[in-house]
Amino acid sequence: MPEGGLFGPPRQSLWHTLLSHSPRCPDFFRPERIVLAAGSLETPERREFVERIVCLYPDASVERHTDTPHNKIPPAAPDTYGRHTAGKKTLVFGVHKSAVRYADGRGNTCPNYWHFSPYGFCPYDCQYCYLAGTRSVFLSPSVKIFVNLPEIWDEIDRTAMRLAMPTAFYLGKLQDALALEPLTGYVASLIPRFATHPFARMTLLTKAADVGEVPSREHGGRTTLSWSMSPPGVHAQYERNVPSPADRLAAMKRCADAGYPVRVNLMPIIPVGEWREIYADLLRQLLTTVQVSRLTFGGICIYPDARRLIERKMGRDNPVSGALEPHAARDDGRQRFPQTLRVEAYRFLCDVAARIAPNTELSVCLETPDVMERIGLTASRGRCNCVL
Repeated sequence: MPEGGLFGPPRQSLWHTLLSHSPRCPDFFRPERIVLAAGSLETPERREFVERIVCLYPDASVERHTDTPHNKIPPAAPDTYGRHTAGKKTLVFGVHKSAVRYADGRGNTCPNYWHFSPYGFCPYDCQYCYLAGTRSVFLSPSVKIFVNLPEIWDEIDRTAMRLAMPTAFYLGKLQDALALEPLTGYVASLIPRFATHPFARMTLLTKAADVGEVPSREHGGRTTLSWSMSPPGVHAQYERNVPSPADRLAAMKRCADAGYPVRVNLMPIIPVGEWREIYADLLRQLLTTVQVSRLTFGGICIYPDARRLIERKMGRDNPVSGALEPHAARDDGRQRFPQTLRVEAYRFLCDVAARIAPNTELSVCLETPDVMERIGLTASRGRCNCVL
């Protein structure tokens, strides 16, 4: 069997595509420390790929830890908050040997699904970040690029062929899917492969505005692009070092005009000030500018470790922590806003969306069954952002 599986180009062809990409610096990421971890320089292709990116950051310190796995790199600070802050300015190149996984979460209405990780963590700095509380990121909080993308694609191909049915592979569970696209060209290189595969499909989630070569790729409708969106007021207060909602909307429109299926994840909904007006305004702008195929709502849903980081960033009396229920949910260990507030927000936003674009599919993310029932979306269970 040729490398790359029965379907899709051989592995060497993927390296040819990756090395044809001209890397450039993303607007929102300027690493001060670059670490070359185990596997990052193992082949000539990996070395060339890494060297071209490292050259873009001549002022960054470069460390070789080629005997150390990416998740064991010594931290640059002694405490949790310091590691988190330093990690946003650290770029680690490494190899992820179990990058394709099946999510097996329990305790909420989200379906389990296949996801993959060519990156780790995220250079953006949302104050409410839930990802910072997941164990892999909490213990190893640095921005990572995994250089074994051809092997990751091979595993996607094998998994999809074994399943023998159209299956979504989600990029965005443990990273932002496009934040580093200008550096790597990863997503643009994968889109044509998903477009010709009989079973594998790609769905992704991002806050990025620079989508690189993605709009020009032949996608065959088999890659679905999703944007996480917030109103300008929420962005200004809680989303540091993140592209503006207006720039995200412009990127979304470019991709929609190129024929991609586009979804929106309105999450986390934070009831600040006149929240009904500002979220209704955002929905009107979104749904009258872009044809959104699926709209997913969600609130704050964080693990205790992430809450502690929020309070280090914004103080213990910050509006997000102050509104959270005092204890984590028994089933999935996450803390959320009170159920009455979530139900009120979802009902209001569903009504607004239905008036503007009645054919848009609606669902909620990481919610509880009783909330879905109270807002009348029980039939949408399992039809959220991450799946087909």
